[in-house]
Amino acid sequence: MGVTLNIYEITSKIDWLIINRYLEIEYSYRLPMLLYGPKGWEIEKDTYTDELLAGFDKLIESGINNFNMLYLKDRARDMIMLLLDKIQARGGSKYIPILEAWRKIDYKKVRVRINSVIGAISK
Repeated sequence: MGVTLNIYEITSKIDWLIINRYLEIEYSYRLPMLLYGPKGWEIEKDTYTDELLAGFDKLIESGINNFNMLYLKDRARDMIMLLLDKIQARGGSKYIPILEAWRKIDYKKVRVRINSVIGAISK
């Protein structure tokens, strides 16, 4: 099945991830929490935006016309901008209904970027 690691091997791997800035330790009162470090966030941000874009494709394929985009509000701004960059790079007007629904609920800076993407993929 999977590889079984002992506690020393696990902590060594976690230490390596922290030293190499893939993870960081932040304390919530006395409890340590592992968070993405700069390198780890770059990987996760790219992966998550690909997953969101695949979700958009599934929504479009399903024929749903009423999109609830509230789940994107208050997300990390750099991730949202990357998602919009990926939509623009893909092109295709199929994303316009999703973008229009999203534009209705998000903040001004995101709405401005959404408008720019809509303009670019409408051509």
